[in-house]
Formats: sequence, C-alpha cells, structure tokens
Amino acid sequence: MQVNNGPGRHPVFMAPSNGSAGYAPGRVAPVRSPPPAKAPPPPPLKPPSLAPARPAAVHLPEARSWREHAQNQQRKNAYICTGISLGALLLTLILVLSLTSGDILDENCPDHDPTLRTWNPGQDPKKAVVVGSGERLRLVASATLQSLTIQSGGVVVFADNKDGSKNITLRTRHVLIENGGALHIGGPKCRYRSRVTITLVGRSDDTSIPEVPGFGRKFVGVRAGGTLELHGIERPSWTFLSRTVPASGLATGGYAFQRNFSRGINLRVVDQDSGAMLLAERFDTHESFNDSRRLGQLLQTLPSGRIVTLAVGDSAVKSLLEETKRTIQELLGSTYVNDLKYRQAWALVAVLGGGNGSCTEDTREHENHDTGGRALARRDFVTVDGVRFSVAAYSEWRNGFPISGFQVDAVDQVILNLQDDISSWRAGERIVMASTDYSMHQAEEFTLLPCPHCTKRQVRIQGKPQFTHMGEIVDGVDMRAEVALLSRNILVQGEMERSCYAKNWCQYFSHDTFGGHIKILGNFTSVHLSQVELKHMGQQAVRGSYPIHFHLCGDVDQQGGYNQPTYLDSLSIHHSFSRCVTIHATNGLLVRDTVGYDALGHCFFLEDGIEQRNTFFHNLGLVTKPGTLLPTDRNDTMCTEIRGRVYKGYVPSPATECKAVSTFWIANPNNNLINNAAAGSQDAGIWYIFHNASTGDTHGLVPETRAELTPLGIFYNNRVHSNFKAGLFIDKGVKTTNATSTDPREYLCLDNNARFRPHEDSDSSKPRVAALIDTLISFKNNDLGAWIRGGDIIIKNSGFADNGVGLSFASDGSYPKDIGSSQEVSESLFVGESKNRGFNGGQNKYWGAGGVDNKMRTLPRNNSKDHYCLGTIGQWTILSKTFPIRGFQIYDGPVRLLRSTFKSYTSTSERFTSAVGFNLKNVWQLTPRNNLSSLYFLPSVTLRAFFGRPGQWFEDNDLDGDKNSIFHDLDGSVSGYPDTYAVRADNYLVRHPDCVSMPQWNGCVCSGHYAQVYIKTQGVPNLSLSIIRDEYPDKPLVLRGINSQGALSQQYQPVLMMSKSYTLHWNGQAPKEIVLSLVNFNLGDWTLLGLCYPSDTAFQVISDFYHRQTNVFDGMEDYGSVSSLAELEKRAMDRKYFFDKSTGLLWLYTRARHGRSGHSYCSVHGCERVKITATTSTKQTCNCTAATYPKYSRTPSAAVPMPKPVQSCSRCGASKVAFSSDPSISYLQTQIKPLSVAEEQKNDTQAFITVNNAQYNLTKNGFLVVSADACTGKVTKHSFFAKLDSKMELYFKAGIPVRSIVLLASRGQPDGFASVAQYLVPLGAAKVADLKGKGSITFFGFHGSPSAQPWASLQVGQSEEAVGLQERYIPLSLEEYACPPPTEQPARKDLDLLRKARS
Repeated sequence: MQVNNGPGRHPVFMAPSNGSAGYAPGRVAPVRSPPPAKAPPPPPLKPPSLAPARPAAVHLPEARSWREHAQNQQRKNAYICTGISLGALLLTLILVLSLTSGDILDENCPDHDPTLRTWNPGQDPKKAVVVGSGERLRLVASATLQSLTIQSGGVVVFADNKDGSKNITLRTRHVLIENGGALHIGGPKCRYRSRVTITLVGRSDDTSIPEVPGFGRKFVGVRAGGTLELHGIERPSWTFLSRTVPASGLATGGYAFQRNFSRGINLRVVDQDSGAMLLAERFDTHESFNDSRRLGQLLQTLPSGRIVTLAVGDSAVKSLLEETKRTIQELLGSTYVNDLKYRQAWALVAVLGGGNGSCTEDTREHENHDTGGRALARRDFVTVDGVRFSVAAYSEWRNGFPISGFQVDAVDQVILNLQDDISSWRAGERIVMASTDYSMHQAEEFTLLPCPHCTKRQVRIQGKPQFTHMGEIVDGVDMRAEVALLSRNILVQGEMERSCYAKNWCQYFSHDTFGGHIKILGNFTSVHLSQVELKHMGQQAVRGSYPIHFHLCGDVDQQGGYNQPTYLDSLSIHHSFSRCVTIHATNGLLVRDTVGYDALGHCFFLEDGIEQRNTFFHNLGLVTKPGTLLPTDRNDTMCTEIRGRVYKGYVPSPATECKAVSTFWIANPNNNLINNAAAGSQDAGIWYIFHNASTGDTHGLVPETRAELTPLGIFYNNRVHSNFKAGLFIDKGVKTTNATSTDPREYLCLDNNARFRPHEDSDSSKPRVAALIDTLISFKNNDLGAWIRGGDIIIKNSGFADNGVGLSFASDGSYPKDIGSSQEVSESLFVGESKNRGFNGGQNKYWGAGGVDNKMRTLPRNNSKDHYCLGTIGQWTILSKTFPIRGFQIYDGPVRLLRSTFKSYTSTSERFTSAVGFNLKNVWQLTPRNNLSSLYFLPSVTLRAFFGRPGQWFEDNDLDGDKNSIFHDLDGSVSGYPDTYAVRADNYLVRHPDCVSMPQWNGCVCSGHYAQVYIKTQGVPNLSLSIIRDEYPDKPLVLRGINSQGALSQQYQPVLMMSKSYTLHWNGQAPKEIVLSLVNFNLGDWTLLGLCYPSDTAFQVISDFYHRQTNVFDGMEDYGSVSSLAELEKRAMDRKYFFDKSTGLLWLYTRARHGRSGHSYCSVHGCERVKITATTSTKQTCNCTAATYPKYSRTPSAAVPMPKPVQSCSRCGASKVAFSSDPSISYLQTQIKPLSVAEEQKNDTQAFITVNNAQYNLTKNGFLVVSADACTGKVTKHSFFAKLDSKMELYFKAGIPVRSIVLLASRGQPDGFASVAQYLVPLGAAKVADLKGKGSITFFGFHGSPSAQPWASLQVGQSEEAVGLQERYIPLSLEEYACPPPTEQPARKDLDLLRKARS
C-alpha cells in the first residue's frame, strides 16, 4: 500500500465506456504519452522470398542499353536470390541443429523463433545488460549479470529442449522490461520443460547501485509496453486428501523406547494388523533362570502372526536356558540365539510362527565396553488398511554404556491418498499439507519420495506427519486437508541473508525479510504467468514490494483492450516476506489455482478499495502471519509499538484498530470468489472490508467508492478453516484520513464505520440486491465460523463445524438505516463438536473433554473480550474449556434461520454448548422478528437454545441485550410449540402464566405478539430505566441503555408483549425529552405506557413520522389531555394522554396506525414516534413504583392462547446430508454399528447398517452385508448370514454386483468369524486380518476395482474395546468406479460462474 504524502504522479481514471457512475474506476493510465504499439508477431517459419522487380519506365532510343542493363540486372538478381536462398537454408539448418533431434519447429514455442540469436553472456556480476531495438536473443546458458533491461523491441527468450535438460540459472539484481521489450520463458501452448531459476540478489542497505525509480531493488519489473510471459509445466497446483493421515502416520501413534542398562532380553509384541504395541516386558536372562523360563512360556502363549521383537541390554546369556533358546529358534526363526556371547549386542524382529524367512536379526561383538556399532534389526509390515510401517530393535555398547531400544513407525513410508491425478508431481519436490485443526501451525511441509507402487492419486512423503490431517467428510462437513505442490520448474526467488539485518524490522523477525519482488505497471503489452514458483519474495520494510504486484494497471481484461485477458495461473508463492498477490487499482484480473503459503501480511490483497471485477478461482492460502505494513496486518505487539503515523503519543488499541490480517483481503465487494480455500490465518480467512473513499496512491481520485452499497460479486464454494478470529468476516472499514489531534489513529487502521447494504447500481434509492453467500464450508475457526454485518445477506448450502460460534449476523445499527433489510441462512448444517477431535500440539493450547463421546479433544480458544460487535477494548484470559460453543448466534436482527440441521451440541460439566445462542454481554437491541423455522435437531443436540447464565464468559448476564433475548419459533421445530416466542425466564415483560418453562435453556416459551418501543431520552445523564408490566409489579426489568452512562442522550430498547400496560421509572430525574419509537409494530398493535414524572410537570406531546433515509419528519399531530385513565382507555384510538398527579404517571397509548412492509422495522409511512417534552422545577428521583402499585396492578393473562405442541417435523432440516467443497459430487451417508459379546453383556442391544437414513437392523448373531450401487447410491442388496458358510462364501465370490459399495457388520461371535477376513481383501482390505479373539468388525469396501478405494476401511474391536458407531460419507459416480456414461454431463456450476465472471 502506497500512502500519499503529497502531490505526485497520479493515475487518471478514464470514464468506462458503459457510462456507469464515476466511482467505478476504468482503466488506470499514468499521465504520459501513450505506449508504443504492440510488437508485430514473428515472421512465419519459412525462408523469405523477394517480391518481383518492378519494371522501370524506358524510351525507345534507350531500348538497347536498357536490354543490356536488364540482362546484367537479371544476372545480379540471380546471384542475390541464390545467396538469400543459401542464407535462409543455412539459418534453418543452424536452427534445426540447435534443437534436439526430437524437437520439431513449433510456432507456439517462443524459443523456436528462427530470428532469435544465441546468447551466452557468461558470469559477470558487474555487467549491466540492455537488450534493445533489433536484438532478439535466445539465452542458452546460465548467466550472472548486474542487471538486465529489455526495451525498445528487444526480446529475450530462454532456450528449452524436449527432454527438459536445458537448465538455466540467471542471477541478477533486477530485470526491467519496458517500451516494447519482452521476456519469454515457454508459452501457453508450449510449456517450458527444463528448469529455470531467476535469483534476485542484493541487500536493502547496499547503496553502491542506485534504486530504480518506481521499482526499488531486487525485482522483475514491467513498465508500459512491456511483455512478461512465463509458462511452466502444467500440473495440478493443489488438491485434497482423500484419506485421513494420523499423526505419525499410524493410527496407533507409533512407539519409541530407549534405555541404558536394561539388562537381559527386552521384548515387545506388536499387532501385525495395526502396528499397536501390545506388550512390553524385560526378562533378566543374565541373572534369573525364572525370567528365562517365563520368556519361553510367554512366546508359546502368543497367537501366531504377532510381531515379536527382542533386544539385549547389557548381557543376556548367563541364565538363558536351552529350552528358551529352542523356543526362540522354533517360533521366531532365530539363527543367532544359540551362539550369543557375554555382553554381545543382539536385536531381532520376527513374526511368531513365520519361520526363518520372517526373521531379521543382527549381532555386534563386545570389546572394551564398545560394540563398534549397533546391532539393528528392522522389518517392514503393512496394516489392514494398507499403511506401511517398520518395526526396529537395536542393541549396542557405546562409551561403556549398554543401550537397547525399539521403534515402531511409518517414517518415509507414509502414503498420501489424494483426490486428483497428481502423477506429474515428482520425487524431490516439496508439498505442504494444511492443518485441519484450530491452529494453522499444524500445516506441514514434506519432500516427496520415489514411490513405484503408488497409484496416480498417491504420493509418498519423507519423514512422518507430526499432526493428524483429515481426509474425509466428518459429520457431514468437508474437512479434507488441502495439499499443495510448492515446487515448479520455473523459480523466481530472492537470495537471502542468513539472519535479519539493518532496518528490516529485526525486532519482530529473526530472518532476512528483504526478498525479491515482481511489479507490473499500467499499459503493459502482455503479462501472463502460469506454473511459476515464487520463493522468498516480498520486502517487509518496503511498501509496494510484493511477490507479484499489479500496480495502477486499470482494466487488464477485454474492457482494457487486452484480447488475451491478463491472468496468474497455478503460481506457488511461499515463504513470502510481504503478501502473496497484490492487486492495486487494477480490474478484471484472473487469479486461479494459485497457492499462497507462509506469508507475512494479507496474502491475496486488494489495496485501495476501488479494485473491481477481479476473479479469484480455486486458490489456496494458508499460514498467513502478521506483518508490519498496515495496521490491519499487525498483531498486538506490532500494533502498540509501531507508532510512526499516529498523532503524537497515542497508543493504538490492537482489538479495534489492528489484528485483521487475512488470507483474502477483499476491499471492494464487486469481485468474484469461486472455489477458494483460506486454510489458516492469524486473524481471518476471508475479510470483506469497505473503503468509503479510495486510499493509498489513488487517494482522492475516487472520493466516494460506494463500496458499502456495491452488490456482492460471485461468492461460491469457498472454504475457511483454522483461522484464529473468523473464517469469513464481512464488516468494518478503514480510516481514510490522516492522524490528527481529534482522531489520533493511524491512516488505514481498522474502523467501525461501514455497514454493507448492497443496492442496485450502488444507489441507495434503488432496490436492494441480496448478497448471496452460496456454499461456504467453515470449520475449526477459533472464534467465529462467519461474522456478517449488514443486509440483505443470504447464506445457503453451507456447512459449519467445530467453530467457537458457527455463524453470527449483525444488523447495521439500533435499527438499520437500510429499511427492510434482513439476513437469512437456509439449507445449511451446523455441527458443534465433530468426530475430528484434533491433535494436542502445534500451538493448540486448549485440550479437554468434549463432544458427544466426552473424549479428549482440542477446543476453540477465545481469549479476548467479544469485541466484534461492541467495538470495545479489553483483553482477558480464561480457560477455553468453559467457552460456550454456539451454532447459530443471535445478536440483533432481523434474521431468518430455516431448513437447517444441527448435530453434536452436547454440554459438559464445564461448558454450555447450544445449537442456538445469543451474543455474549450484549448491550444492543434484539428484535422479536428473528424467525426460526423448519429446523432439525439430531439426538446429539442436548441443548437446542440457551439464554445464558451468570458466570464465566456471561459475567452477570444482565446487560440490556442479554435481558431482552428473544426469537420467534414459527413452526415449533425448536420448542415444539408453533408460532411461539422463546424468551429469557426472568423477563416478565414478555411472559404470561401459560408460558412453558425451559429450565435447561434458562428460558421459557410463550405465545403472544411482540414488538419493541425504543425509548430515547435527552437532558439527564447516568439514568437507568425500570420497566414494570402491570401484571407483574414485583418483577421490574432494569435497563442501563446502550450509550455510555455519562452521555446526555440515552437509548433503551425493550421488547414488549402487545396489548399490555407498562410503567416506566427512573433512578434519577425524569428526562426533559423522551421519544418513543414504535419498532416492529404491526397495524393495530398497541401498548399502554405510564411514564413517571414529578406532579408539577407540564407536557407537550406530539406524534410524527420519521423517514430515516431522508432524515425528514412529517405528519406531526399534538396529543390532547383527558381527565382519567378510564376515559383514555375509552378513547384509545385518539391521540390523548392522561397525567395522574397522585401517582406521577403520564399515561398514553403507543399504537401502530399503519402496517409494515416485509422486514422493515417501521411502517410504510415512516417510523411512528411519540415525542414527550416535560417542563418541571422539581429535581427529585422519579420512581413512582410505590404510588403506582397496587393501584394499577392487573391479573396476569395470556393475550394469545398457547398452541398445542406439535410432533417432530418430517420435512425439517437441510435437504443435503453432506456439505462438500465438490458440490457437483453426491455422497452416500453410511453408518455401521457392530455389536460384540462384551457389549451385549453391558446391555447394548443395537447393531445396524444405515444408508442415507434407511436403517437395516442386525438383531441376531451373525453378519449383515449391505451393497449399494456406487454410481447411483441405491441399495441393491441387504443380506443376513448366521455364519460363514458356503452360502456366504458364494455371496462374496459372485453375489455382489459390480461397482458396489459393500458394508459389513458383525454381531456376537458367529461361526467362521475369523475366516471372513480373507473375503474382504478383494473388496479393499490390504491383507487378511487376524480376527482371532477379536470382538466385532466393521467394514467399508468396494467391489469392481483392482485397487482399494481410499475410503475403504476395516475396524476391528478387541474383546473389551468396542468399535462403536462408524460413519462414512462415500462419494458417488467417481471416475475410478467406471460408471456408465450419463446421458448428459452433470453441470459444473463453478465453471459456469467462472465464465459468467469473465464475460
């Protein structure tokens, strides 16, 4: 971001050709002469020929001499033609010979151009090269230069060859392309096959060479007229895991042990099917014959097939019995045990009963307290799910110490199953796998290893993962980890120092942050980058120096005159020191398939708030860290310490001015986001921020951006997870003025000055345009899955799981300026605590019991006061074990929540976990028009709604909004009572005697009609308002008001039951002026209010209509007085009041005389108000309670009878069972619950298989097998077998239809239980499992493919350990299933939207 500090070279905004308003920028062009015309295309690849000679005019007397001259000229032309032909032939021959024998001239390949001249500039770091007019060079070898400038029609092309062996490295301080110059490495239709490395060198403090104006140092720069075309090999940029990878690579976690002086034979027994450590024992066979005997007996009792590993510590032979040796020899296949010597090191790994071929052992001789090395035995195995692992034992003497140990791990053997064909990813290349937990720091980098046995959708990684990475849909929400390729064959990188130096913010970063950068200025000729790696790019201390930066480029698509619209495609930007992609005053850019990993500051960054029509398609950003450039980039420490742009000694507030670093920073809503993933940021995944004026370099050129009013571009199928503050954040603006004494905050700090309210043509006088958030996947965000303020905003087809708060809407004020706006979420899924329990590590600080199973899991960490809505300052620490998890949070409204499903909201002894909850410590209003309907709650939801309770997080739970919490249960799908309102239990303004108590909710459910009276006071500070319903005189509701207590103006926003009477009292003097606004009153709704005043008060009471959009008041009418309350009640339709001096109450009706429209707070004629102006000389406290009651007490009653309870709703909930980042793929929800004998003895009776809610029960001992068509999901067979007999064997061999998903469950111990394992191998089990002595089995498999599907799985319950309910969401109609081709190809909505965005 370049900040204006005075006059300079500004762009000029040209009016767009469609004649739209001036705030929509057109092409940006610096004030200068237009650029030169684009260079003509290269000549065709054929020898040039001369045009026929034009005859000269002659006279007859000169005919003879002309003939002689013509003959001479003919001979001369023949020589010229022959020479030209030979030259062309020679040139062609040279070109052909310069290519490899397999290369064919291709006009799509820049390096095949015959006009290029071979160029080998050598190694001269002091040589500044300028390639100018007429110079067309093919770089054929590595070079070192001081700088390279390509200008005035000059061309540099990097040479390539067919086998990709022409590797070239260019080291230089900078590359500058301008004024007709061009740099080509490959082409869109002729990909560069070799490897290119452009290393940008230089230090920030090196002044020996001056900076280049507009670019600085260490860069690739493109000025007007320049061309930059970089095109590497086409390969998938990123994809998803398709199978979960556990921490360590093994579901059992692996095992490691080492000890000194562990004398005797140390033994470990490992499960051959899972790698689990089953037994660890030490037998002192040196001193104890009994231990030797016990060792032999143990080996004889172990089941065949177990992995047994032995290691000697110190010595083991003195008391080692011959019979024990024979047992080891016979059962483990050892050949060394008989000849073991004193203190000889010995290690063995064998399969019990496997013979000599299954045994690996090693010995080392002991001499002078050293064995000269380690006796190491190691063998590789595979689990039933195909995970390869190693078991190792070792023994040695070192420096006089005997050492022995064991290891079970999957190091260098972990296979990643991926969604897409990644066979083009190569061994030696680097990948990154995203976190699927709360901490983004669980992302891990790996190097790929050779893997000849891998399929085209598998890779093998070096080492092993530290953390678990999910590779499946969990509880209906897609939690698959993103996996990205970091390596490319075209690399542009900055050369870095070993540590931070000079003025590079070394107080915050220990490493060098002065990397390289690529900068493109406006009016370039052509820029396209694809399949390029950018490493160590960006300069943290230099604004405007980013890995890739489009700077003031204007329209870069067809609207800007580019026939080939500009794009960035499949870039890998990693370990960046300042952002990833910066789009600055540039429109129409396509950024697709690009990875931004480990970047400082906002990653994908729109800069000045005027960037529009840019499209982000299928990009991945992860591990976005704080930076120093802007206040919104900074963390707490940076925010308070970097104060160069604040006013004098002002100290910024991190919570309200900074701490907003985001993976996608979208500064104008008119941009398109399709298929993107924000997989971990210090603050937010995607943040829509609103600039009320252009900022930075374009400051003042677009004085009003109207960003708040601009309709949202396309938002489809984006995912956000592992972010600290929020997954998706739509709210707030930035400060667009410099720091002053009146506002000392820094320019461009976060500001609570914007409310998104989109309208047609960005014109508030025209109809609203709903902002559609379609298909958002949000999980494992610490605080909020999504926070969205404004209206109209609609969310649909979205999944939220494992967020502190799933989704929270907020309106734009005490009641919205945008009258009639609302918010809606539908067809969505909310999961409180899923089966993704996370992993305790990687900066996950909170670990505790939770979820439906109450097992240990990572917890959302929310350590700061809830400042998103209140804008308050404050930090407080509290253990996140108590944080009240909520699915849908109600803040103010109006909101609509419909056709959605909730699951797994289960409270613990330490924490309230509710499906529906309210904003904590809320001072704001809540509308009774928050409507909930058609909701479905699974049995795993134990708390459907919760109104809070005094304690941690809720504090006293007594702020105005807390007390007025309410929602409308339209159809009874929440409470069981249709057309009722859920309210807080202690709010007697809104309840009646027939309300149904919901003690778990701390609420009750009431019938009635409800609305709000906004009470605005003037003239008296520090007032609290006490409101009493006449039916409950001993149950006052005390409100503090929403403004600070010292303010002269205060506003109270109670929700009232209609057709009831209330009295209002103060804890100080009565206000001099009170305005009563009727909010959400329907036509005919009324309340009778008695306001407390001194008995000598004189009144002026008027009514009017307030038009919020125009700030106009009209329809003013005076109220007249009557002599009694009875008369007032008789004339309730008239504008009258009654002042009862005996009690001090001014009685009047608030009645709606006009109806509302849609979701408007006010009537169609404006906001109906009653204004009371009071004149009195008395300064007494105006609390009239004692005089009012029991005089005006009334008997409690229900104005509307309570409805009868309804049964469960059959059509409630979301229509989809799985919410995936592949919306075009359908999923089959499957559940299997087996039952062991031990479980039955504990009174568990349920065993079943469920397919898309159709349940097949297993009521007798035996096996249940269900098969479903993998193309359609239709169940084709479900069969019960009491035992494994010939009938069941035949079923496995011939009874399962091809292309079938096969599900199997067991109950009890039927005959043939252990033998069934052999029939599961053709269906996806990696080997025949050992089922002897096991309790139950669950199997998910596939029939019809030679290779196992990644979702195939066999779970085996031990005799005492239950498998439990297992759930899988299985994708249908995948390519590998070989389904019949559909009659018509399924629609790809994402591609249709991409075409729409680019049209």
